[in-house]
Amino acid sequence: MSPVPIPSTATTVQSTIKGSPSSFKHPLDPLTPDEIAAASLAIRQYVAEKTEVKAIKFVTLYLLPPPKKVVLAHLGIPTSPGAKPDAPTPIIRQAEADFYDVLNGRTYNTILSYQDSKWTIDTFEKLADGVHTQISVEELIEAEVVVRKSPLVQKLAAEVGVTPDQIYCDGWSIGYDDRFPNHRRVQQALTYARFSEHDNLYAHPLDFVPVIDTNTEEVIHIDFPPTYKATPNGPVLSVANTAPPECANADLAASGRERVPVPLTNHNFLPDLMAEDDKNYKPRDDVKPLHVVQPEGVSFKINGHELEWQNWKMHIAFSQREGIALSTITYNDHGEVRPILYRLSLAEMVVPYGAPEYPHPRKFAFDSGEYGMGTMANELSLGCDCLGQIHYLPGAYVAHNGSAMIIKNVICIHEEDAGVLWKHTDYRPNGRSQTVRRRRLVVSMVCTLANYEYIWNYHFYQDGSIEFEIRLTGILNVYVADKDEPSPYGTHVAPGINAQYHQHLFSLRIDPMIDGLRNSVIESDIIPLPNTGSAGNFAGNAFISKDTIIPAETGRPFSYSEDRRWKIVNTGKQHYASGKDVGYSIGMKGGATPMMARSDSWAAKRAAFLTNALWICREVEDAKGGRMWPAGKYVPQTRANPEDSVKTWVEGKKNVDNEDIVVFLTIGTTHIPRPEDWPVMPVEQLSVTLKPNSFFKANPSMDVPGTFDMHSVPAFPTTNGASIGSAPSNGNSAAVHGCH
Repeated sequence: MSPVPIPSTATTVQSTIKGSPSSFKHPLDPLTPDEIAAASLAIRQYVAEKTEVKAIKFVTLYLLPPPKKVVLAHLGIPTSPGAKPDAPTPIIRQAEADFYDVLNGRTYNTILSYQDSKWTIDTFEKLADGVHTQISVEELIEAEVVVRKSPLVQKLAAEVGVTPDQIYCDGWSIGYDDRFPNHRRVQQALTYARFSEHDNLYAHPLDFVPVIDTNTEEVIHIDFPPTYKATPNGPVLSVANTAPPECANADLAASGRERVPVPLTNHNFLPDLMAEDDKNYKPRDDVKPLHVVQPEGVSFKINGHELEWQNWKMHIAFSQREGIALSTITYNDHGEVRPILYRLSLAEMVVPYGAPEYPHPRKFAFDSGEYGMGTMANELSLGCDCLGQIHYLPGAYVAHNGSAMIIKNVICIHEEDAGVLWKHTDYRPNGRSQTVRRRRLVVSMVCTLANYEYIWNYHFYQDGSIEFEIRLTGILNVYVADKDEPSPYGTHVAPGINAQYHQHLFSLRIDPMIDGLRNSVIESDIIPLPNTGSAGNFAGNAFISKDTIIPAETGRPFSYSEDRRWKIVNTGKQHYASGKDVGYSIGMKGGATPMMARSDSWAAKRAAFLTNALWICREVEDAKGGRMWPAGKYVPQTRANPEDSVKTWVEGKKNVDNEDIVVFLTIGTTHIPRPEDWPVMPVEQLSVTLKPNSFFKANPSMDVPGTFDMHSVPAFPTTNGASIGSAPSNGNSAAVHGCH
């Protein structure tokens, strides 16, 4: 095998089978490194013996999960309220792979099964011409090599004082550019200079954008973005049109400008380099240690990939595309194991940029569908990315040569204090109080997508709530700005450095099983009643919740004016007091964001899921699984909405009331960069919540004990041990009554 370049985010590479070629405790356990090595070997042998393909390059190889009902039967989870679990049936371990014919660039897909102690090929399919699977980590690394070796790139860099060894780039998906034939596997390369080994290269953007053919490993084109000039009537572009010129005419002259010098000032983020750049730099010395201590250990239990904590039980898996995949999520409600979600994961995301002049509109990367969150995940460091007592899960994905690329500590699991869970004080004389602190379970991953970092946190709470939180950090994507150039679509975060406006938009896939597989979605609008002074609304204060069951597959917008919300329910079971269907409410206010690109834009054509906040469709399982990917399975270089995408699915208008359904939520943030986001952006957060609504009899966290933490002490004790500025005690005993 040829050597595999190991990115700094991964741990090691395993090329041979060291243990069992197939083993699992749970039917949804991800492929192990041994399974990846064994399955890829089976594919290579099949290709060599039964096809004319001479050499292949693997891009994906992952578990093909068993059908939903088979998994639930295996785990003993019922599919309807009050029913017994289905009888289990044998489970055959399967895998699916995508790879390229290195010589002709065609894409292949295959499905394998593990039977009779070996992996065998079930299907072997050549995909349509122009269909491209994800861009691999190795292709992103190779893009920089291709660009740096190009004589034309070296010449252009030399003209602004950059030597070949100082040329760096981030390989990006091409986005949308119909100047290049779709059968070629192309990337655009956002270029920078790096003047020392660990210098922040994003501080030195170059003024041209190469386009490379990944398969032939050559630069096939170079774009020169136009510039803006300040005029009394506002900024004016150096060309008459924001559209891209024909490739044959796309030289520097076509951009209507001269070369733009590379910014030379360093803007580093590593402490030793900041000290070199600024002799007055000094780290803060007034930050005292803060430790997370659990003297009796953690409150969760782990069995392989299956976790139990505070009545919750779930399966946690690494996914090369989704990053984290949470499955078979149940809650033990006083002895009754109640199913809530079959699968919860990030299904897609896209980052459309707002500058209209070519080639910047090509920048709308699908970071999940075009790259894969799992393949971009970091190996996490104890005491840095997660604090306290930590349990890690590993992950593995396939390298070009069929080896398993291993990330040892890729998923972090821990507990953390999250403030007060509930509290009440009887304010009357001699009244008592009770305070219960909230603890949450955190399942997290950190992914690096070139310049940006995404921190994915799945939070589980003691009151039966779930939160999906996204934290964004890393370095802004920037482009060089000419001297005195205005920036109508961005912010100058430093001299010569323009950070363009953009959005981060995410699709969260929810496969619900609220007390069973047959669920419905209720849309609720909060409606103020009219006619102040009337008999029915004399004071003018009345409002109602107008609930409507969504009957058929569709997409629905978010409405701030009506404070719209949705609830996933099981109409076969009602709450004993409210009479309402048991369910979970979706809280989107922490992330609902409209798409800023026009509905007929390039971005919307390829990512139609952006046009609605919620999508609901019928689940349809076939030999390759269910409806998973809202922008299609094969995303790179698409130019229209794919047939296998959520917009097309809902056109079927199938009934979704009391059916096995899938819900996709669109959340995000619009980023208007600030200088304070430079050189590394402080974390920005957004979230979506799932909260029980008529699901439990009452607050399920009433049995969480009150906390009186004996390790909490006054910050500024006086000589008698009291805290300066502390409130006097009312005489209650915290040991009996809880905190007060």
